[in-house]
Amino acid sequence: MGADNGARKAGSVREWLRGLEVFAGPLAQFDPAGAPAEPVGLFLDWLSEAVAAGVPDAHAMTLSTVGEDAGPDARVLILKNVDSEGWQFAAHANSPKGRQLADRPRAALTFYWPLQGRQVRVRGTVKPEPPERSAADLLARAPSARAEVLLGRQSSHLDSPEERDGALRAALARIESEPELVSAEWTLYTLVPTETEFWQADKDRVHDRLRYERPDPHGPWTRHLLWP
Repeated sequence: MGADNGARKAGSVREWLRGLEVFAGPLAQFDPAGAPAEPVGLFLDWLSEAVAAGVPDAHAMTLSTVGEDAGPDARVLILKNVDSEGWQFAAHANSPKGRQLADRPRAALTFYWPLQGRQVRVRGTVKPEPPERSAADLLARAPSARAEVLLGRQSSHLDSPEERDGALRAALARIESEPELVSAEWTLYTLVPTETEFWQADKDRVHDRLRYERPDPHGPWTRHLLWP
């Protein structure tokens, strides 16, 4: 029996969870007064610092959307790019997230870098990029990832691993014979932010929070401190 399992057997899950240490490492410093007028530069600084500190998959993020049942849905994706237009990610248009974004083109992104005790939250509208940009993104992916996209079966029921593996082999063969083959459903999306929040943890829970707000996606940003 592992040590964690033993701890759970000895007491309640609540007690076990309360005993787990948080914000264990030397936390990063953040002075909101010195933050730039727009959020992209600060985000890239924080992302670069997370990468330099060795945070695994620092460009991974949680994408939250509204499901067909009007309930929340979330999954982890990889950030493709960020610039003055917004944060970019890619997905199959017929996947659950693609269908959800077609019905309700609003979403939220969450980045968490525990070694620095930092979190960034981004909310806004989502728009698809032109087909040529989506195609370029797909062609830049590994062949195995492109093969999975060509199948177009994400989140569908799978009868057996053998069925999956056979379909992937067939898709890889198509890519080998047609190197420029793309799926018209593969879509590069841009989340155009209306809110971007930077959260810096404090061991005493006096966290620093700075929110950028821009109700008009083409207007200027305003900044506000938030209570912890």
